[in-house]
Amino acid sequence: MLIPPLVILFFVIQVACALFFVSDIVVTILGLNVAPMSWHLREVMELGAALGLVTGVGFGGLAVAHTLRSHRRVEGRLRAASGAFMDLLDDQFRDWGLTPAERDVALFSVKGLSTQEIARLRNTSEGTVKAQSNAIYRKAGVSGRAQLLGLFIEDLIGDALPGVEDAREQD
Repeated sequence: MLIPPLVILFFVIQVACALFFVSDIVVTILGLNVAPMSWHLREVMELGAALGLVTGVGFGGLAVAHTLRSHRRVEGRLRAASGAFMDLLDDQFRDWGLTPAERDVALFSVKGLSTQEIARLRNTSEGTVKAQSNAIYRKAGVSGRAQLLGLFIEDLIGDALPGVEDAREQD
């Protein structure tokens, strides 16, 4: 993401204004002698620095609000994509005629859980999970977990890779 020039400008203005106030404090603390200036010029400079800081705070607030709105929008899109992926899984599982137990095993497999983890979560033996996995692979027309996952990834990216033919169409 590129930083808009206006944001950089307001950042530089805020730094300059803050340096004005900090330098005044440092000069006073260190007891340095500086050339005196008229009180009128001093007041104008302080007002300008204060206005710069207040303006920077205002634009900082707007930037935070914009970021929060953008974050909510992205979260909404992510939820929609996640829901669409679950719909895709459900449709595919239904098309393959998976049993409810096979659906659970297939979902856990797609999520990346091991056979042992799936067996523990489903309160079954590893042998049962392996048998169900083999039934899933047979019904899906694939030879293993990687190809099963590949089917869903292929559906997700769709036409995102121009010039690359669909592997299923080549068979």
